[in-house]
Amino acid sequence: MFKLIIKELKSHSPFTGMGALTGIVVLILFINLPYNISYKVFYTLHPLHVFVSAYVTASMYLLHINENKKRKILPLILIGYFGSVGIASISDSIIPFLGEILLNMPNTGIHLGFIEEWWIVNPLAFLGILLAYFKPSTRFPHAVHVLLSTWASTFHIIMSAGMNISWYLYIVIFLFLFVSVWIPCCTSDIIFPLLFVKLKKKTG
Repeated sequence: MFKLIIKELKSHSPFTGMGALTGIVVLILFINLPYNISYKVFYTLHPLHVFVSAYVTASMYLLHINENKKRKILPLILIGYFGSVGIASISDSIIPFLGEILLNMPNTGIHLGFIEEWWIVNPLAFLGILLAYFKPSTRFPHAVHVLLSTWASTFHIIMSAGMNISWYLYIVIFLFLFVSVWIPCCTSDIIFPLLFVKLKKKTG
């Protein structure tokens, strides 16, 4: 499992870096976007990220467990939900929030979607799990997942910034964007569900 983690992190790092660069471009273009608009954009991108993550995470689990589907329903729901909502919250909200505090931005707020906009985020997570139950697939483009996560994190930062920022801060933000997407996205799509596959095989 440790070798798998290292392999996946290495293979996804180049595209994650490119994704983080697109986040910087978005940040430069929309840094002066009013708070209420950036809030709405965040709560468009973040729920979509949760949906994609739930679908891929649940699919990964289903496709690697060899037993009757009906026996998988409860673990599938739990793994799909916490692997998407939990990890997407870390990626889109918690890590950017820590960066915003570090940079002393004026409008810092953690914005946990499953609480703050629970009627949007949670249903989309369950919809992703439901879709995976009937049509599991891990072929959903990882690029889409990475970009949704990157841009959601970026608009979280735009909400917090509320003003132009110094050029050198973009370097720090790039690093936070990279970390906030790189580890959580690989974890939710691949590592998290496979941990339970391995546990199931050991106990089964």
